[in-house]
Amino acid sequence: MNDESCCSLSLDPEIKEQARRRLLSVRGHVDGVARMLEREDVYCVDVLKQISAIEGALKKVGDLVLRSHLNNHVVTAQQRGDTEAIVSELMEVLKYRK
Repeated sequence: MNDESCCSLSLDPEIKEQARRRLLSVRGHVDGVARMLEREDVYCVDVLKQISAIEGALKKVGDLVLRSHLNNHVVTAQQRGDTEAIVSELMEVLKYRK
């Protein structure tokens, strides 16, 4: 499935916008955590909570992209004749999902 002609980011415009907005929010949270680390009056647990929130937001973006991949590539694998390749690719991707 590494062939460029079969592999493209096929996100519905609404999903793409949702992902973009979430990532902008994540960027703001990361900047906020970086600022927290520069201060001595910030409690470690508060930093850990913010990091957890960032991880959750990134997971939601990943969920959006994964759902799109399933809808646009996986469900059509049999029609394209690349079922085994797409299953292998998906198994590889799922190794990194928590």
